[in-house]
Amino acid sequence: MIYLDNAATTKPDKECLKAAEKYLYEDYFNPSSLYKDGYKLQAEIKAAKTNILSFIANTDNYDLTFTSGGTEADNQAIFCGGKRGNIVVSSGEHSAVFASANETKQRGLEVRFAKIKSDGSVDVENLLSLIDDKTSLVSVIHVNNETGAINDIFDIAKKVKLKNKYTLFHSDGVQAFGKIPFKLTNDIDLYSISAHKIGGVKGCGALIRKKRAIIKPYIYGGGQEQGLRSGTENLFAIKDFEFAAVKKYSTIKNNYQLVLNLQEKLWEKLDKQLFTRISALTCSPYILSVSAEGVRGETILHEADDLGLLIGTGSACSSNEKKRFSRTIIACGYPESVADGVLRLSLSPEITLDEILKAAEILNKIVSNRRAIMA
Repeated sequence: MIYLDNAATTKPDKECLKAAEKYLYEDYFNPSSLYKDGYKLQAEIKAAKTNILSFIANTDNYDLTFTSGGTEADNQAIFCGGKRGNIVVSSGEHSAVFASANETKQRGLEVRFAKIKSDGSVDVENLLSLIDDKTSLVSVIHVNNETGAINDIFDIAKKVKLKNKYTLFHSDGVQAFGKIPFKLTNDIDLYSISAHKIGGVKGCGALIRKKRAIIKPYIYGGGQEQGLRSGTENLFAIKDFEFAAVKKYSTIKNNYQLVLNLQEKLWEKLDKQLFTRISALTCSPYILSVSAEGVRGETILHEADDLGLLIGTGSACSSNEKKRFSRTIIACGYPESVADGVLRLSLSPEITLDEILKAAEILNKIVSNRRAIMA
């Protein structure tokens, strides 16, 4: 099996799972317990927060709230950060942000959607034109989950603050954390991350928050996570997340170059008579979006599956919406004929060159055969 759908989820790292196993079988106590075996686990949670934060943020200025994943972190940012007036989000947001923004509209908040460019990056001038003195929140995805476009969120956030210093700036960093090197600047108020995109287990993520940024809880109950996210902490998943982050960041620059080389080879071997490139050359090396115009992406996906190649046609989180065309690809300005044939090929450092060459061979063969049938 060749797995090229790492933007949907990654294979859990066995070493990290083994290291975290003790929090299932030995230190399984409730961290909110008052007896010493439970209470001492609060220190383990604090250590996990510090370690994860330290890779991308100044721990003196930022804090971290563990959630059930990137989707919950995005929801908390939108519903609890966008409190009044209007909010501005890009049209290329992950569905966790886009759907949440639409829901806030139903609840009486004005929502303004900024245009995106052909590669999926936000049109910054258009975004800034939508901000006024009533804008409470702006959300711009760091790495587009369908095209891999990298938004310069640090420059964008700075410009947002110049227009309205009271506006909270949020970014969905799920496809950036552990994959591209960066450090959060003080203009970033909220940042969402997820464990299972970097070799951790599903069901754990976090919302990073600048300490001076005031937001309300999204889930109420026993007051865990400094009152910002109630519910008994999933210590096993939290520690596994920590260990996965430590491992990823120890080789992040080498992994970036390795994956970039693999992406370049994959595009080189894909037949340019059959495929159009959607992703820009400056996109994240972990995502290559292409289109086999005239052939349905879903058809290619299923035929590739039969041949041992697993790929995506866009965001896995949007597959349940039963929409034929990707909202993001259409917003990029592509016609439905192109959107219908989009494939998302997402990589990891564990993929071999032989697998890349084989994947290109399979995709070329499938699309070539389909074109011949349709001729």
